[in-house]
Amino acid sequence: MAYQALYRVWRPQAFYDVVGQEHITQTLQNALVQQKTTHAYLFSGPRGTGKTTAAKILAKAVNCERAPVSEPCNECSACRGITDGSIQDVIEIDAASNNGVDEIRDIRDKVKYAPSSVKYKVYIIDEVHMLSTGAFNALLKTLEEPPRHVMFILATTEPHKIPLTIVSRCQRFDFKRITSQAIVGRMKLIADETSAAYDPAALPIIARAAEGGMRDALSLLDQAISFSHERVTVEDALTVTGSVSQGFLYDMGEAVHEKDVAKGLDALNELLFHGKDPSRFIEDFILFFRDMLLYKTAPSLEESLERVSVDEGFRDLANQFSIAQIYDLIEMLNKTQQEMRWTTHPRIFLEVAIVKLCQLENSTSSGEAADSAQVSLLLNRIEKLEAELKELRKQGIPSVGEPAGNQPKPAQRVARRGFQAPAGRINEVLKNATKADLTLLKTNWGEMLRKLMKSHAALLNEAEPVASSSDALVIKFKHEIHCQMAMDNPKFTEAISEGFRELTGRTFTILGVPEDQWLTIRENFLSNHQVEGGEEAEAKKDEDVLVDEAKKLFGGELIQVID
Repeated sequence: MAYQALYRVWRPQAFYDVVGQEHITQTLQNALVQQKTTHAYLFSGPRGTGKTTAAKILAKAVNCERAPVSEPCNECSACRGITDGSIQDVIEIDAASNNGVDEIRDIRDKVKYAPSSVKYKVYIIDEVHMLSTGAFNALLKTLEEPPRHVMFILATTEPHKIPLTIVSRCQRFDFKRITSQAIVGRMKLIADETSAAYDPAALPIIARAAEGGMRDALSLLDQAISFSHERVTVEDALTVTGSVSQGFLYDMGEAVHEKDVAKGLDALNELLFHGKDPSRFIEDFILFFRDMLLYKTAPSLEESLERVSVDEGFRDLANQFSIAQIYDLIEMLNKTQQEMRWTTHPRIFLEVAIVKLCQLENSTSSGEAADSAQVSLLLNRIEKLEAELKELRKQGIPSVGEPAGNQPKPAQRVARRGFQAPAGRINEVLKNATKADLTLLKTNWGEMLRKLMKSHAALLNEAEPVASSSDALVIKFKHEIHCQMAMDNPKFTEAISEGFRELTGRTFTILGVPEDQWLTIRENFLSNHQVEGGEEAEAKKDEDVLVDEAKKLFGGELIQVID
């Protein structure tokens, strides 16, 4: 076969040709010049970033007849022999197909023999993470103390699968993904050298589809050149990579802004009819709004835009979306992308997402509506509180804001030992208390607790209403400290009063009493009440005896009792 793929023809033969890995090539060049190369290297990184290429260049550089040099000369017999594969001392092994213990033992047995043609025998083990556990164990000792004439270069895309005992015996170099700008620069060089015509806007599309891999980019470029007639156009690049054109993204963006579901679904059906991948489309759509967000927030970072080129249409569309809307769109598209990964019907999820995007409400207006609703609710509460305050002032109860003389009272309460319940006010409540009032409040007690803040409700965990009149409520607390904390907090009593007012339509004054003090106050009240009740009963009894005697003397028809 006479024709060779571009990535094979243009494989770098020197470190300066390796694109996007300057942090690695510079380190290796310095080590070569200073003759400080080690016996084992580990090259890790994504596919197509130059791991095996760098390994072959390093093998040529250490065996170059002009060594020590920072670059192989590619002219001596050693460099040419390693390039064309005729020198047997540089052995490249695919660990995916040679992953057993026997293959590694064969290496261990042959490693002691000196190289036949060059200075160093170099073993390049590609995809080393595929070796079995037994193979790693067999390699361990050889890798730790190999002969002087041996160098191991291990390459992998999944370094986390390699035992730490292997990693610790190597110098590790992490290859990073190549930037789109670097890939575009390399493709321009190759296209110019091969006299291939192309649109400048087509190369960035191919570079983005390569996802940081130079080999993938050159394979796509090769495919695009074969697909095109005379010139690689933007449409050719979109067709080969499966990407979506910027004009189509404009149409979808306009449909979302205009909330036109029919237009959005028609555009999506046309896209899928032309064989575009739904997963690829939603990725492009996310990048489209990501670039729009960057353009609106940082217009100076135009070269950081990955998916779009800034033209008049893009500017007009970007001005129609607010930043808050773009946040919501990206969030919804990202959720849809995650859902599409685990389904056998990604088209359905994509269609549902388009409908949701077209029906998405403006978060700014909804946020303003929510704020206005909260403001109106607060204004209503303020009006209610002002009305209650006026009523209290009419009844002669002093307002909270009275100065001077009343302010030291909290300090006096703190100075006393323990909490003293207002026995006089509680006795007044008991005099006017009714079972119906208490039953009403006990019935609504649980609902009132649910309306309170968690910190307020916690104080009432071991509390209960024990007496109630038409306008006052006595709450018994099991622990004195809880009672004191509750009664010293005006917001607490206001919250309980407001809760009962919403549930019953009546306003109550809240009084608190510890359990031990309540028992004493209640007993004293009952005893006093029973004495008064006994005197009245005795008088009533005497009065009844006199009436009976009169009835016996004069007859019941002539007797009229007047109080």
